[in-house]
Amino acid sequence: SGVRLEVVEFLADMLDRGITPVMYPASVGACGDLAPLAQAMLVPMGEGEAFYKGERLPGKEALEKAGMKPIEYKIRDGLAVINGCQLTAGIGALNVYDADVLIKTSEIAAAMTFESLKAVTMAFDDDILRIRGFEGGIKSARNIRRLIEGSEILLQQERVQDAYSIRSTPQVVGSAKDALEFTRKQIEIEINAGADNPLFIPNENGGKYLTGANFQGTPIALPLELLGTAITVISVISERRLNRLVNPNLNVGLPGFLIKGSGMYSGIMIPQYTAASLICENRVLSTPAATGSIPTAADQEDFVSMGTNTAIKTRKIIDNAFAVIAIEFLAAAQALDLRGGNPGKGVKTAYDVVRKYVKFLDKDRPLYTDIEKLTNVVKSGEILEAVENIIGGLE
Repeated sequence: SGVRLEVVEFLADMLDRGITPVMYPASVGACGDLAPLAQAMLVPMGEGEAFYKGERLPGKEALEKAGMKPIEYKIRDGLAVINGCQLTAGIGALNVYDADVLIKTSEIAAAMTFESLKAVTMAFDDDILRIRGFEGGIKSARNIRRLIEGSEILLQQERVQDAYSIRSTPQVVGSAKDALEFTRKQIEIEINAGADNPLFIPNENGGKYLTGANFQGTPIALPLELLGTAITVISVISERRLNRLVNPNLNVGLPGFLIKGSGMYSGIMIPQYTAASLICENRVLSTPAATGSIPTAADQEDFVSMGTNTAIKTRKIIDNAFAVIAIEFLAAAQALDLRGGNPGKGVKTAYDVVRKYVKFLDKDRPLYTDIEKLTNVVKSGEILEAVENIIGGLE
């Protein structure tokens, strides 16, 4: 609020031309993200530093190379560009977008695992989820049913019920969907909000002056904490499904660690270690930052949100979870080859994308490159896009 349109357009043009201000993302998330925003907003003035075409340059030089001239901030401009939670909200918006891709892609990975383990599909019946009533769970079960539709592998149901990591996937993933929707709503409000202080509100009498605390980051810090916890839970249940794939006592007749030649090869054993380590880190990162207020400004600012820290650690949680889901895909595709038969059309589409990048494991080889490739594929949304092109958009 209270900023000239010229400044906003300049910032948009700067980003469109590939200029990224250098900032250190350290902020307590109250009275705005002052320090990092102030550092970033030096660049439009021709000061500070920026990245341009992969090169770190003085701000003025970056502008010149991009064909831009510095601007001069005028009354209210300076306050408006630093006195809000724009950094927290910006990272939060990217987190929301990527979390949406991750959650839907985790359902695809789960469906591939269900095919590989010949899961009991009764658990995904619409009536079960509707009786409970949570919208996220209803959507997740519907997605899973669409992904496995047309499966010949799942025609014969051999058990009454499966372990919780299989049959409660809609309830768990659905909870993450609901958490995501709440976070999305809060972030959308924030990025359209007037968050500087003081505020000047025009009215028929000329206007009024208001000092308050719209810069306080807690309204988006708490939802981002929730989102980080939700994504951690997604990674935890993914690893538990992975465990059932590689464990010969649990994988419904598949070879141990999903490789032929018992005792000769380690197969998909070690990738589970990687997934377990990533989940351990996610559990640490899920410890709230928003409860860690530290007074600043001689106790005038005696409660702060730590929202930027929350946004940054949630970013790391999401990145770790992408890798965990990629490892589940690595194992589920291997298991599907060993199982044989025709999976549902959504699962088959995802399998084809996986096999475009990673070949069947017939004997041991270094798997870190496979995991890296699949992590990038999952993160890019390629699997999700391919599946949605075949079965329609996931909810």
